[in-house]
Amino acid sequence: MKRMLTPTLLLALLAGCQAAPPSEARAQSPGAATTVAVAETAQPAAAENFQGWLSRFRREARAEGISEATLSRALDGLRYRPRVIELDRSQPEFVRPIWQYLDSAVSATRVTTGRERLAEHRDTAREMERRYGVPAEVIVAIWGIESNYGGNFGDFSTLEALATLAFDGRRSDFARTELLAALRILEAGDISPERMIGSWAGAMGHTQFIPSSFVAYAVDGDGDGRRDIWGSIPDVMASTAHYLDRAGWQAGEPWGVEVRLPDGFDYARTELAHRLSSGEWAEQGVRTLSGEPLPDFSAASVIVPAGAKGPAFLVGRNFRAILRYNNATSYALAVGALSDEIAGREGVVQAWPREQQPLSRGQVREMQRLLNERGFGVGAPDGIMGPNTRRGLRAFQGAIGVTPDGFATLTLLERLRR
Repeated sequence: MKRMLTPTLLLALLAGCQAAPPSEARAQSPGAATTVAVAETAQPAAAENFQGWLSRFRREARAEGISEATLSRALDGLRYRPRVIELDRSQPEFVRPIWQYLDSAVSATRVTTGRERLAEHRDTAREMERRYGVPAEVIVAIWGIESNYGGNFGDFSTLEALATLAFDGRRSDFARTELLAALRILEAGDISPERMIGSWAGAMGHTQFIPSSFVAYAVDGDGDGRRDIWGSIPDVMASTAHYLDRAGWQAGEPWGVEVRLPDGFDYARTELAHRLSSGEWAEQGVRTLSGEPLPDFSAASVIVPAGAKGPAFLVGRNFRAILRYNNATSYALAVGALSDEIAGREGVVQAWPREQQPLSRGQVREMQRLLNERGFGVGAPDGIMGPNTRRGLRAFQGAIGVTPDGFATLTLLERLRR
């Protein structure tokens, strides 16, 4: 299947790193208004060049079939936004460990609010579940994590944000494509330019679709002839469920289950690319915490996001469908755990290794360099713990006699330094 342009993967593509939790790139707080206002007037030369770029883009958009009326409504008076470039350039040196992310994403308040929202919109959510096979609690969980149930989906003009990113040049082709998609949304009459708002990276509305995803997957859920993910909850829920359906969601299957691994388990198998049936995993000693049979998965993976000392999960096709929405394990686990708790099921039970100190991106790059130097090839150091880095780290762990789970810790980095 052709790779989908996911609603929040845009954040990762623009930042050149792993997908960040959506809340980390949302609208600025009211207290930031003064700083933003100063920044907006700080680069007159860039703003002047931007207007020249915008004139050229306007001609190109007209040649691609966008009407003059839409171009005037969308582009007249469009501003260059230095704040967008500032946010695009700022990459956090430290990435929160998964347990801290889940503490926030699946907080007691978010669970309670999710249950309230599900009760408030139960008929709509159940209709979308019937139509697309995606459980109502999963639809609501994505809504909660993407925008805190509509409380924070951004206050940037999508048109200004994408035009600024396209003009800037670092990801110009990608941002230009998204800007054209935004114009097509306006051309179709789904929304007005003034209401097309979202994050600095161009993700829009309650569930943070980027424009190309909106064009491909947004659905008119309330029958008014428009697809409005800013103001219509039926449209929000229908679009989210439709997206997951197209991403391969399997009705009747859970996203996954927390499991206990046997002593001596081969952690080299804890990669999403390694898939076996539930029966095959059971033969290797993988068990649910409750002792009940494993869910009936035909192609499931075991993952240990925090290594051998943290929780383990058996995940199936629906977990991978959530990853198509945002390609980060922490995100998909948050959606799964939040949906379980909204539905009254138990959340994550096993303890996280909270005593572990997370590595900065610079420390991960150092670890990668040292692994390469010691013959555990992981490829070019990039500061990201991908499959190659985990594979090399497991080999190093095996060589020094510790459990080869591929989980990077400060202790392991210090061993490599010695």
